[in-house]
Amino acid sequence: ASAMQALSARHALLGGSPGIRTSPTARPARRARPVAVAARSDAGPNLPGALSVADLAAPVLKSHGKTVANEIALVSAKSAAVVAKDPAKDPAPTVAGLPVTHVAGGALAAAGAALALKNIFDRPSRAYVSGPEDGGLGTVGEEYDAWTEEGILEYYWGEHIHLGWYSDEDMAKGAGTLLGSNVKNFIEAKFDFVDKMLEWSECPPEPARVLDVGCGIGGTSRHLAKRLGPNSQVQGITLSPNQVKRATELAKEQDVPNASFQVMNALAMDFPDDTFDLVWACESGEHMPDKKKYVEEMIRVLKPGGTIVIATWCQRETPPEFTEEEKANLKFLYEEWAHPYFVSIEEYVRLMEGTDKMATVGSANWVKNTIRSWRHSIWVGVWDPWPVVFKGPRIWYKTIREIVTLERMHRAFDCDLMTYGMMKGKKKPAATVNAASDTVAVGSEK
Repeated sequence: ASAMQALSARHALLGGSPGIRTSPTARPARRARPVAVAARSDAGPNLPGALSVADLAAPVLKSHGKTVANEIALVSAKSAAVVAKDPAKDPAPTVAGLPVTHVAGGALAAAGAALALKNIFDRPSRAYVSGPEDGGLGTVGEEYDAWTEEGILEYYWGEHIHLGWYSDEDMAKGAGTLLGSNVKNFIEAKFDFVDKMLEWSECPPEPARVLDVGCGIGGTSRHLAKRLGPNSQVQGITLSPNQVKRATELAKEQDVPNASFQVMNALAMDFPDDTFDLVWACESGEHMPDKKKYVEEMIRVLKPGGTIVIATWCQRETPPEFTEEEKANLKFLYEEWAHPYFVSIEEYVRLMEGTDKMATVGSANWVKNTIRSWRHSIWVGVWDPWPVVFKGPRIWYKTIREIVTLERMHRAFDCDLMTYGMMKGKKKPAATVNAASDTVAVGSEK
């Protein structure tokens, strides 16, 4: 997220035991990606940069808004005016050796600053503005380009920018909690999610061609390429050129020749019809401005008889209609991390069935086994804060903002406002699809 630092307090070196995993796929040894540390020339002896609160709140990208710094400056000016207004002429009473007016003024200024920060953190700042169809990378591409370049997200979340899987046994032992952060490695949980998703998809072994829609820096694509074997060619697509570059670098480093990556709009793919045996989409639907087109395009490029599997954040089905409070919470979740909107699990099923090309469609809600990821991503940063600390005040501010959003996400999933949608299906065999098309054509001639 082009400073969509969403999740910038993620994926730390937690010392998770390498023996946790039972998958036959070998994992590359974890290497922390270098995180650049730049110091300002006007920095004091103890800080990387002497930045004001307004500096910290200044937007990094156009999509980050323009009002935050002005709000802070306004509150600070009002607080300063109160402190400076008409000092008493007579000797003033003191508290701990300080004039009461100074203490009261300081308390008022602190309260004003706290109120300003709460107002800022409660106001979403990275709304979805435009897609690639409007020229350029679009909001999502810009956000992910910046995330990739900064390296913080990769440090904490590893190669997978999606939630992890926590078994009932993991959770019983406290996995994903503050004190149980080492029970299950945060990054290991993501590999486990991919394995569970593949198993749940019921995809036949060794699909010849696999498409990973919204591949990020290619963690899932490479894992699938290794696990499925050399007879499977995995193609990842993303809107971010920086992600393609990083994904290609890692594929070369890990010697995974059957995984490749390219920049492509998932709503207007260049692939011919009936190209892939498996279409995989893990947490990319959230950013799609047209969910119907998203589903239709993936099914279009899926071969007859092929498998599609989708994992995505969803909002609950209506009715009952959303309350005003729920609408406000959803608006924040939409506009803080560049999400145009969410739909329900049931709506995704309707969209898949509505193509009239699916032989089977299934769904599930995986909230129970994924919700620990939200707070786990905060705790890994608490236990290993140094990459953020050394980045300086601007990243400190952004990280606090992301922590607030992560907690709000956890609460939205915990109260069933949000659900974790899993959808899968098999495309009809070619003869069936063609017969259905002929029926429609004949009917249209009458």
